[in-house]
Amino acid sequence: MKVYLLGYMGAGKSTYGYKLAKNLNIDFIDLDNYIENKYKFTISSFFKVLGEEAFRIIEHFCLKEISDTDNFIVATGGGTPCFFNNMEIIKKSGFSIYLRLTDKQLLNRLINAKKKRPLIKNKTNEELLSFISKTLYTREKFYLQSDAVIDAIDLKTSDLINIVENKIANWDY
Repeated sequence: MKVYLLGYMGAGKSTYGYKLAKNLNIDFIDLDNYIENKYKFTISSFFKVLGEEAFRIIEHFCLKEISDTDNFIVATGGGTPCFFNNMEIIKKSGFSIYLRLTDKQLLNRLINAKKKRPLIKNKTNEELLSFISKTLYTREKFYLQSDAVIDAIDLKTSDLINIVENKIANWDY
């Protein structure tokens, strides 16, 4: 079983991924943490020192590496599906779920977490909403290619477990 959680930053991919993996008794991989541990470099440092383009290349190779393993739940980075052929890798190797939120719902979640996120670190609240709206608009075409799209605003872990169990029961992965 391979399940990829996709969605914008702040959608809950890591939080739900960890809980889902624990409940299903399989490994959990947070792609950003995987990259940080492998390269001993924080995501913020990648962006600051090497730039986003270099980070996306590293992210792509780490996604390919992970996709060759079995039995995991992976929380992708918010931009992961949108670069290279990453969405194709995700679709071919497992089951994908888009945790969907509106731009305003994401703003409410991200407003107090700006320091930890390199793409939004220095934005005012107005700039942040504009940034979220624009990038969500461009990214959603990738997210919507997921095998399942669920509203994540009041999502319960038990609901996600049911969705995964029901959806992958007949999934050929």
